[in-house]
Amino acid sequence: MLINTRIPFRYIFRKVKNDLLSVLCFSVVFHILKLFFVDYLPIIPFQLPAILGTSIALILAFNLNQSYDRWWEARKVWGAIVNDSRSFVMQLKGFTRREGDAGTILKRMAHRQIAWCYCLGQSLRGQDPIAAEQTRHLSEEDIDFIKTQNNKPFALLMLHTEDLRNLYQSEAVNPFQQVQIDSTITRLCDSMGKAERINSTVFPVTYRLFVHFFIYLFLVVLSLALVETIGLFEIPILTFIASTFFLLEKTGKHMQDPFRNKPTDTAVTAIARTIEINIKQVLQEEEVPKPLTPEKFYLM
Repeated sequence: MLINTRIPFRYIFRKVKNDLLSVLCFSVVFHILKLFFVDYLPIIPFQLPAILGTSIALILAFNLNQSYDRWWEARKVWGAIVNDSRSFVMQLKGFTRREGDAGTILKRMAHRQIAWCYCLGQSLRGQDPIAAEQTRHLSEEDIDFIKTQNNKPFALLMLHTEDLRNLYQSEAVNPFQQVQIDSTITRLCDSMGKAERINSTVFPVTYRLFVHFFIYLFLVVLSLALVETIGLFEIPILTFIASTFFLLEKTGKHMQDPFRNKPTDTAVTAIARTIEINIKQVLQEEEVPKPLTPEKFYLM
């Protein structure tokens, strides 16, 4: 997640450098053609690029709006995960006896919830869901079980349900308390499903290609119109106009995928660390980690 208003110019330029190079090349070509083949170039009225530019601006505005909706939905899902993770551990601590086996199960479930948050974030990003950050919160039995499952975060919720059943059978929680905790686990499962839906539902590829094609069509027409009026100044002006369109296009493209391990992503790792801090403070543990610090200009 971008957290600094002073985003490095190198990062911005790297996103559009290939497209700007293409625009620079054909604007130079058109300028050369004007010098040697001026009688053969078509006369382009300014109304044509004006209409095309307005249409593409509306399409880009729609694209950005839809992309931001996806990114904001992903952030709301993880906000719900933060709230339900806190509620889950507070319910366990408030409802469950803390002596004997019940106390052991309580601590195991709390640490498993920390691992679940990290595991879900890694899974959404296509990374190893049971890396060292997750396994240090899990018992050997839990690790052996989730290795046999395809969906690692869902397997951890299954273990939550099993431990909750053990708490109920040992009368460490009453039926009402068992229902309340089970409802929280269900909400966590719902949030996981929403995040997976966002991650697996891609924007139509043809839509992206058409937008990209029409931007180039607009720039070609604009280049032909400018080369007849302002001459050599057409090259820097066209490059500047192209950069604004391509930056908006790239921004929409990145925000469409909020779990792709990019600077524009939802900061799932930082959110999981916040949950870990909250849970360990609820458990009154001594070793509480510090919040993640930004890497350069973004937070992962």
